[in-house]
Amino acid sequence: MDSTSQLIIRDFEIETSKEQFSEEELLQLLSDQIAYMIEYRIDFLMSLMYRLDVLEKDINWALHPASPDPANVALAKLVLERQKQRIRTKEEYRQKTLEDLDELKDFNL
Repeated sequence: MDSTSQLIIRDFEIETSKEQFSEEELLQLLSDQIAYMIEYRIDFLMSLMYRLDVLEKDINWALHPASPDPANVALAKLVLERQKQRIRTKEEYRQKTLEDLDELKDFNL
């Protein structure tokens, strides 16, 4: 399971036995879970959105009646994109491991 799927499944408490998901399958699972949360756990959902650092203006647009997608799908797209962004940032700023730092000892720091 890729990092994005793992984060989403963990954070949104999605129960599944499947190991691999296409992006469309993950979006569908997440949309279904968000629909449930809108109905029964809206406070928890909004807390998750805040914790995931999804922009409030984007959430408001996703929930607006003029939004082109249903609210659950629009929010799922926001979450999916935000999680992909977080993974990219972690990869970009990943600290070197100790093995990678061995080359620095030659500089007599």
